[in-house]
Amino acid sequence: MTSVPSQARRRPGPALAALFLATFVMGSAELVVVGLLRLVAGDLGVSVDTAGALVTAYALGICAGGPLLTALTIRFRRRTLACASLAGYVAGNLLAAAAPDFGTLLAARALTGALQGLFLGAAFTVAAALVPPERTGRAISAVFGGIAVSTALGVPLGTLAAQHLGWRAAFTAIVVLGALALLTTAVCVPPVDGAGTGGLWSQSRHALAPRVLAVLGVGLLLMGGQFAAFTYITPFLEDVTGVSGTWLTVFLFAYGAATAAGTFAGGWAADRDAARTLVAANLVLVAALAVLWAAGASRAAVALALVLWGVVGFGLVPALQYRVGLLAGPGRDLASTLPASAVNAGIAVGAVAGGAAVAHGGARDAVLTGLLVCAVALPATWASGRLRPAGAARKPAAADAESRSPG
Repeated sequence: MTSVPSQARRRPGPALAALFLATFVMGSAELVVVGLLRLVAGDLGVSVDTAGALVTAYALGICAGGPLLTALTIRFRRRTLACASLAGYVAGNLLAAAAPDFGTLLAARALTGALQGLFLGAAFTVAAALVPPERTGRAISAVFGGIAVSTALGVPLGTLAAQHLGWRAAFTAIVVLGALALLTTAVCVPPVDGAGTGGLWSQSRHALAPRVLAVLGVGLLLMGGQFAAFTYITPFLEDVTGVSGTWLTVFLFAYGAATAAGTFAGGWAADRDAARTLVAANLVLVAALAVLWAAGASRAAVALALVLWGVVGFGLVPALQYRVGLLAGPGRDLASTLPASAVNAGIAVGAVAGGAAVAHGGARDAVLTGLLVCAVALPATWASGRLRPAGAARKPAAADAESRSPG
């Protein structure tokens, strides 16, 4: 059983705020490079498409490196792990800021991606331990909310600064904010033991159980469908909807703001019923993408669809994290890193699928591809909601108690 000081349970706000700041920094660092590719390519003497490997290296670091590092540190206390991974993250971005060549920068991106995956797993466990069981979803959304807010705020500001001061300035800002996040985490986050039990083998057996992998597969499909469309949303808005310049920025900001709001609303919904939240989010995704595809020339319809999409697109992540932790049971320390892996794998695969669709028929086909993937995911999402933790059928009372305490 995870234990924290009673005072921290009564006043979890400062600790959750520290974790929010840390994930805001990490979300900004992960995505800001998208706006820096031409600057990096010109400075380090590589092509823009080669510079794009910086995005891939980070995503692969989260997908593979996060679970691997978690497996190697499974017996460490979660607060210690959170601070250590955050310190390493700051050092990795310092290396990126000072990178003398592209290879060094690429290695720094892969390293920081892996450390982000490690930190997220520890942070979700800590957040769940800080609150009563019935508020677990909201605690998870507070952690993930930092990434959502960084999409709407941190990434545009970082890109703007880089345009005036150079790409290294963006990484330097990440280092400064990361050091602040490390300080606040060390001061505000109380000691937290692991939520799972046993060593690596015992944790793996539960974390990689078929019921857990099924929910992760749902997450991969939902994020893959979204990013098949979202990767090419700018050309869609320009070519199909006919918006550009300031209006393009307004449409994208509306989506980003909805994403941030939806993440916090998603935590509340996950506390009420995480399985139904995933199904509802899937239904809204299908509807929003259908409106985009069918009525893409209408600015009003597109604006409404983007806001709805933004609310549920990342609003489903707290429910996904909640379900994985619940179904993994004693293996939840290791399992806590896996939703981030599934999300990033979905983003990578979705971007490739969307690119193939664009090559075939343009940005509208990318939206259609995303719509079809999300529609195909719907039966799987519904079926995954019927999955229960091991032993739930034999011990209803125990299962119900566990279902209210995934962290």
